[in-house]
Amino acid sequence: MISTDGIEVDEAKINLIGNPFPPTCVKNIRSFTRHVEFYQRFIQNFSNITKSLSSLLAKNVPFHFSKECLEAFTKLREALIIAPILHPSV
Repeated sequence: MISTDGIEVDEAKINLIGNPFPPTCVKNIRSFTRHVEFYQRFIQNFSNITKSLSSLLAKNVPFHFSKECLEAFTKLREALIIAPILHPSV
């Protein structure tokens, strides 16, 4: 966010990424993946990591958050928290 004070980090986005709980429905997965897709160029092997999460977004697919989905969610969350993506460079 850019304001009169300079560049600031949007707290809502940090809370979304830092949320320790995995998505519990398709709406939550869609929200998370949309946010993460914005930073996909900074995450190595992004498409391979998100493959299991993306499969849950298909029509007429029962929602089953498997171990692979949890691993993908964790990898993406860690990549966004650890990387300097959320830290403004001054």
